[in-house]
Amino acid sequence: MKSLRQLYKIGHGPSSSHSMGPAYAAEALLRRVRDPDRVKVTLYGSLAKTGRGHHTDYALASVLGADRTEVVFDTETTDIPHENTLDFEAYKNGRLACRMRAISVGGGDIEIEGEGVKTESEVYPERTFYEIANTCRKNGLRISDYVIEREGRGILDYLARVKRAMWDAVDRGLSTSGVLEGGLNVERKAQYLYEVGRTNERDAARENRLVCAYALAVAEENASGGIVVTAPTCGSCGVVPASLRYISEVEGFDDEKIIRGLAVAGIIGNIVKTNASVSGAECGCQAEIGTATSMAAAALAEMYGMQLDQIEYAAEVAMEHQLGLTCDPVCGLVQIPCIERNAVAAMRAIDALSLSRYLSGTRKISFDLVVETMYETGRDINEHYRETAEGGLAKLYTDKEYYK
Repeated sequence: MKSLRQLYKIGHGPSSSHSMGPAYAAEALLRRVRDPDRVKVTLYGSLAKTGRGHHTDYALASVLGADRTEVVFDTETTDIPHENTLDFEAYKNGRLACRMRAISVGGGDIEIEGEGVKTESEVYPERTFYEIANTCRKNGLRISDYVIEREGRGILDYLARVKRAMWDAVDRGLSTSGVLEGGLNVERKAQYLYEVGRTNERDAARENRLVCAYALAVAEENASGGIVVTAPTCGSCGVVPASLRYISEVEGFDDEKIIRGLAVAGIIGNIVKTNASVSGAECGCQAEIGTATSMAAAALAEMYGMQLDQIEYAAEVAMEHQLGLTCDPVCGLVQIPCIERNAVAAMRAIDALSLSRYLSGTRKISFDLVVETMYETGRDINEHYRETAEGGLAKLYTDKEYYK
């Protein structure tokens, strides 16, 4: 498995697969052809169908130059290797200088045809939770210790940067109001939800309100193109920071505990990314929100000092009950249902943590099995429910559905 630096990426939203990935692919093209006169980029599959809402064209133009970039949204071609496929044709001195096909595989990662996955060295020889747990038991390690042993202590500095970027996104979102761009007239709700508390508010209600406010804050920042952290994607970027920030405030957890929690969350995300997918276009929103919920639940269990079996149970429960979750963004925007979905998932992560305290000894399903199941389920989901904006809410929603 790759370094956690490849899972947690700090950058602009709204989509790791639709904006970050294509931008990285454009950078790869410019390494092949310096200063082209003109570049034609053809988007296929999910990129073509939801690319406008996800700002794919803006991301490409920001790298290649708006004055020389032509983006074609090809929604008809189906003979493609992946739902997030894009072709580049670069022209220089009046001639075709380069053709390049790229695939945005999720989480900001790309594959270039003929090159495979963008190369980074393997850091973790273990690929499954079972293998990692056995290594930890054999050597008397917690998972966070295992991360440090494999990556070196420098990973702690990187995770500290990740934590700061997450917290900054929460703060920006809580201090911003207004309507998100895109045409849906979605109002930012995080600030209101954060400030609406009452003096006689029950503890459970306060927890729901604040966790959801934090998640909405980050997801709204992402929808507006702000700086967020892929955890594991932009579309699911609010789950981990919301749950970790709230619990750390309640319990007084310091940065060391939070960073170790992020290390464990990263391992969970890496396992899913390696053995299944974190791409909504490939496996539906279960791959994004489901993975984020598992990451958050496992991180919280680590922060509380829980045992390996409890950490695994928290991650497994969090994923198991998101199986089949579809990706149906209205108008191709990362707004409805994506923003609220982050808030609900953050609460589900805390619920999974609570169950893991008492029931880990009764479990029948391993985390590895639920990851395998998620991948199989995702591949079976009709393509209309895999980030194409052709099914579910994306198909049925109209402004007339809102009754005052």
